[in-house]
Amino acid sequence: MARPQVAMVAGETSGDLLAGLLLDGLKARWPALTSGGIGGPQMARRGFDAAWPSEKLAVRGYVEVLRHYREIVGIREQLKQRLLAQRPDVFVGVDAPDFNLDLEAALKAQGIKTVHFVCPSIWAWRADRVEKIRRSVDHVLCIFPFEPALLAAHGIAATYVGHPLANVIPLQPDRAAARRALGLRDEDTVIAILPGSRKSEIQYLAQRFFAAAALIRRAQPAIRFVVPAIPALKAAIERIAGEAGMRDQLQILEGQSHTALAACDFTLIASGTATLEAALFKRPMVIAYNMNWLSWQIMRRKKLQPWVGLPNILCRDFVVPELLQDQASPEALAAAVLQWVEAKSSAPDKIAAVEQRFAALHTELRRDTSTLATDAIQQILES
Repeated sequence: MARPQVAMVAGETSGDLLAGLLLDGLKARWPALTSGGIGGPQMARRGFDAAWPSEKLAVRGYVEVLRHYREIVGIREQLKQRLLAQRPDVFVGVDAPDFNLDLEAALKAQGIKTVHFVCPSIWAWRADRVEKIRRSVDHVLCIFPFEPALLAAHGIAATYVGHPLANVIPLQPDRAAARRALGLRDEDTVIAILPGSRKSEIQYLAQRFFAAAALIRRAQPAIRFVVPAIPALKAAIERIAGEAGMRDQLQILEGQSHTALAACDFTLIASGTATLEAALFKRPMVIAYNMNWLSWQIMRRKKLQPWVGLPNILCRDFVVPELLQDQASPEALAAAVLQWVEAKSSAPDKIAAVEQRFAALHTELRRDTSTLATDAIQQILES
């Protein structure tokens, strides 16, 4: 097949990044490949034709989804009709399972081959979703090593492809170079604050994070703060920082999350893919999350493990603290971050132990993801 047509949907910033890396592998194998669907700037740079931007789907939480339900369902129906008319050679849903699995089921029922990239977290919560996965997809591309065996037990074909970010992020990040890029000194203590990549996350977390930063600064006035912000949310972050009286004390960046994580000593970070990025940068962190109260009550009942943060889930241990919902007060967040700051001088072995755990995790996740994923997709195309 010299010119496969690939349809894709990536639903948020992290999915856009994963899909962009997958497109690199696909286009290396099939230079004339065409791709389209829903995506973001990383995909667009690879020639992806996005009918809708990925941020349209960047909604988390039951109540939040309900507010956007009609628009999201409308987009899915329009895209389904378009794809049934175009009949791409394969559809690849990148994460966003609430959107993609229903779409994949409809396409598969009409004979279109479907692949899901990133196994839904049935090992963490919503184990009942496994039947829907079996009905919806021909193959799952897994980013964690234990997932293919779990899916195989339910009759679902899957391939472990490693986590793409483990190849993008160096095994030994260059902190000094990142600091030079941001105008920071080698001797500075630097905290990266990442309050999320969704509008709802900024709404629920940014004020808490910046209030915590104010408390940290009161205790340690010399600490420097960097805040990477996706461009669409930068204005909102700047406004909330101003309301917290911290606008002039925070270095708010446009993008550059990897530079910020490479440069920092520690990070205060929203639960999500970014926590895995922080782990791959070997950075001690405080993981936090806060959402609509009703969404939290529903989600906590479906949780299957004691951990929420990806680094802790993968290490199967509370390697770094998690402060969720009401626990994520500015005072508690500040205290948890300051414990890491104090450990820098008083207990460096504690920090070294975390770095070693994350280095081992990095090695385990490091695979030639683009090639392995492309191999699996080629087998689907030829089957």
